[in-house]
Amino acid sequence: MATATRIIQRLRNFLSGHDLQSKLQLRYEEIAKRTQAPPKLPTGPSHKYANNYYFARDGRRESVPATVVMSSQKALTAGSQAQVPAKPPVTPGGVYKEPALSTDQPYL
Repeated sequence: MATATRIIQRLRNFLSGHDLQSKLQLRYEEIAKRTQAPPKLPTGPSHKYANNYYFARDGRRESVPATVVMSSQKALTAGSQAQVPAKPPVTPGGVYKEPALSTDQPYL
């Protein structure tokens, strides 16, 4: 399109509905600035500059077991006994009985 004549350029712009020549030149608003602000990253296991060895960078090594904030069991007062309700023993279900064959159909 840059080597096309003015008449052909205007015909293309008219048929496309917008200026096709505007994107050929570099726009200064679309280019990244040379000086940029430093990134604002959250601190993590490898954010420090010194004493940052490869084996210590794994964030999974810094995980700890969960802390119990509140227990789901009721706390006992001093000198009281826990009353556990008696549960019936677990019994198996009934024995499977095979259904009787129907007598109205012939045996196949």
